[in-house]
Amino acid sequence: MKTGVLCIHGFTGGPYELQPFVDYLQTNTDWKIAVPTLPGHGEILSLKKLTAENWMMAAEQTLRQLQKEVDRVFVIGFSMGGIIAIYLALRYKIDKLVLLSAAAKYIYPTQLIHDVREITKEAVAGKLEENPLFRLYSQKLRDTPIHAAFEFMRLVRMVEPYYGLISIPVCLVQGKKDGIVPFTTAPFLFEHITSKKKELIFSETGKHHICYSDDCSDWFSQTLSFLRQD
Repeated sequence: MKTGVLCIHGFTGGPYELQPFVDYLQTNTDWKIAVPTLPGHGEILSLKKLTAENWMMAAEQTLRQLQKEVDRVFVIGFSMGGIIAIYLALRYKIDKLVLLSAAAKYIYPTQLIHDVREITKEAVAGKLEENPLFRLYSQKLRDTPIHAAFEFMRLVRMVEPYYGLISIPVCLVQGKKDGIVPFTTAPFLFEHITSKKKELIFSETGKHHICYSDDCSDWFSQTLSFLRQD
C-alpha cells in the first residue's frame, strides 16, 4: 500500500516549520511527502488581500493531487496548519491526523499580532547569527497585515464548531513551553475530538515551533509509531 503524507505549515510560516520532522519521515519511511507553501507565505510574506479560503483551497488542491498518487493519506498540520488539517478531514477521506501545536482556540486579533512578534522573539533567542530561523522571522514583523490576522482568526472560527465530528485516528503533540498556543489547547482538542483512537504527546521542552524542540527525536519516534499502527 502506497502512503502519502500532506504536511501543512502555520500562519506566516512555510515548509521550514515542519522540515525537521519531514526529514525524519523521509529517512525512516518510503512515503510520498507533500509540503506545499500556502498562498502569501514562505520566506517572503505577501499576505495582503488573501483570505482563509485561499489557504484552505491550496491545501485541498495538494491533497487531491496526492490522493491520486497514493492509496492512503496522512495529514500533518502545524499551528494554523492543524486547523486546516481538521477542515480537510471533515471533507475528504484521510486515514490519520497529526496535529502539532494546533491553534485551535479563539485568538483575539490584537493578541495575534502580539503573538507574531513573540514568535520572532522565540526564534531569535540567543545569538542571532547562529540561529537558523532568524533570517526567516526578522522580516515577518513588518510583513503581517492586520487583515491576515483577522483571516486566521476567521479560519479558526469556521472550523471550531466541527471538532467533535473528527472520528479518524488523531495524534496531538504540544510543547509545554509554548508561548503562542495555550498549553491547554491540546487537552481541549483531545477532549472534543470523538475519535476512538487518539493520542496526546507532550514535549517537555517544546515551544511553539515544536519541530525544533530539544526533545523532538522523542516525539518524532512516538508519532511515527502512531502512524504505522494498523
